[in-house]
Amino acid sequence: MVSDFADLMITGASVYTVDELNPHATAVAVLGNKIVYVGDDVGVAVWRGPHTRVVQGNGRSLLPGFIDSHFHLMHGAEGLDAVQLYVVTSLAELSSTVREFAAANPQAPWVRGQGLRYGIPADGPLTRHHLDAMEPERPLALVAYDGHTVWANTAALKAAGLLKHTTTAGVMIDDDGLPSGELREEPASGPLYAAIPKLDDARRRQLMQQALAYLASLGVTSVHNMDGDAEQTAFYAALEDLGELTLRVYMPFSVRPNTPLTSLEQEAAAMKRQFQSDMVRAGSVKFFMDGVYESYTAVTLEGYPDQPQNHGEPIYDTEHFASMAVEADRLGLQIIVHACGDGAVRRVLDGYETVQATNGRRDSRHRVEHIEVIHPDDVPRFAQLGVVASMQPVHAPDQPGGADIWPARVREEAWERAFAWRTLRAAGAVMAFGSDWPVALPDPLVGIADAVNRRPWREGQQAQSQTLEEAIAGYTRDAAYAEFQEGKKGQIKVGQLADLVLLTDNIFAVPAKNLATVRAAMTICNGRIVYERP
Repeated sequence: MVSDFADLMITGASVYTVDELNPHATAVAVLGNKIVYVGDDVGVAVWRGPHTRVVQGNGRSLLPGFIDSHFHLMHGAEGLDAVQLYVVTSLAELSSTVREFAAANPQAPWVRGQGLRYGIPADGPLTRHHLDAMEPERPLALVAYDGHTVWANTAALKAAGLLKHTTTAGVMIDDDGLPSGELREEPASGPLYAAIPKLDDARRRQLMQQALAYLASLGVTSVHNMDGDAEQTAFYAALEDLGELTLRVYMPFSVRPNTPLTSLEQEAAAMKRQFQSDMVRAGSVKFFMDGVYESYTAVTLEGYPDQPQNHGEPIYDTEHFASMAVEADRLGLQIIVHACGDGAVRRVLDGYETVQATNGRRDSRHRVEHIEVIHPDDVPRFAQLGVVASMQPVHAPDQPGGADIWPARVREEAWERAFAWRTLRAAGAVMAFGSDWPVALPDPLVGIADAVNRRPWREGQQAQSQTLEEAIAGYTRDAAYAEFQEGKKGQIKVGQLADLVLLTDNIFAVPAKNLATVRAAMTICNGRIVYERP
């Protein structure tokens, strides 16, 4: 006989636990914020008390709550105040969308947009002159879907002090010798972002509440944030204290090329000591080694097809990155590095080798984020070095030749090495999945569908698709491993935190082509129901 009755029971479900020793069940019981029973409907009955809420699973899938391994929570939330451009495909559509938003928000000091794809307009670069026609008075800034490029109108460039002759890298120049309005990467875009008025605390909190509600509706119960500092982490800790935080946040300390080495101990390590709750945790540092293929800023080994002499410029030289990484590792911090190009991936792995040679090997689980292209020689190094491959299924283009310009930035002979999920998994790499929101929509079920339905881009190319079980693990168990939390979450096991998602269907009975239509019916985080589908 149990000493306490469960607060919540789900019965009659198709439970997929992602626990290889006990993969399937029909019932789960939750007491407080922990799972106390995983088994069948008969065995769970003992946990039912007069105040236990019983949810009928009706054969639907019950999974561990989804963990998004690459996320920008604050950027995504604040972006809800901007015009959403993810589905815009032409200059005419962009113009009408921006104009409508500007008219509907006459009091906004700036007009901001996010999610714009590259290649608009189709006949040349997007310039401030195009944007001036959409909004001639107020500053207008449109951010690319990947966050690595921003386009500004004349008013925005003036407000940022950028409408002048310059040789700053990343500032595209017009025929008149002045900035065209396209700003690639920092330091080109830094002054523009600094000029955009900051949201006040009340609006920021309101937008975060909207974002949290949205993410709960998708079954997301944890995110690995990819930018951060003590101030942002304290914001989430305050939401936790108020009972408003409906997902868990793993926060890094953002490192830039001008970050002093001493900041790793004084700020990053201090964050790790200060924030260690089950809901808000610090303990990592985030670097960028390169940019992205779309803007020719990814670091490549072979150059770009249409710019063979351009290999991209690494953000850190070899010695600088190694010195920072060695110090971060010495302090017990997990290292997380953005690296899209195969040249950047190699530089990061070389740095991790230096870390191990200097500090000795430990269970560091340092990570490489994105890995959009990888050289075959570097594939086995992930398992050899114990490095986690953190990748985003929604980033892989469906097929070349469409609106996505990514395939055109990579030599066709390298397509087989692009988004190489199967190749890395076969070589023993641990793979965690995510979305990179707001770069892409944060629905894990769409990511799972993309991973399962991935097709080769040309005949004879190795398939990189994942099984449904592998894709689910990438958003649950393996994502928990990537943040040292596999003993606490990511599986449906007795003693683990009660983070669960009940789906609208039995996901294993849904045809692969329809996986993206499956939705979250109920989301439970820390034992609390944070979303119920109407």
